[in-house]
Amino acid sequence: MKEFLSIDELSEYLSMKRSTLYALVESGELPHYRIGRLIRFKWDEVVQWMESHRREERHVDRKGRDILKAVNRPRADIDSLVKKGIAQVKGVKYNPSSGNQVESSTRKGGDHGLV
Repeated sequence: MKEFLSIDELSEYLSMKRSTLYALVESGELPHYRIGRLIRFKWDEVVQWMESHRREERHVDRKGRDILKAVNRPRADIDSLVKKGIAQVKGVKYNPSSGNQVESSTRKGGDHGLV
């Protein structure tokens, strides 16, 4: 692969319209070099830019609903975040070491822990 690509070469390689690439260049989102009216793209920088746009996997369940799959995140971390969030809304303190909920003093005050 050549180190520098023209807009046509990049368009073909990424299967993107030239107009889309020009818009990304104009917005400053896509790293590029401008020499007079010529635009060139450094291969390594394009690869890094593409990696920065990587998204998590999406799956469809049996009912056809789109499900976002958490990549490389342990299930326990998600469970504790959900429990902590619910406890904050309810005005209850959550003790992660014992898994027990302890009533917060703010709950008795009537504001239910909400600011």
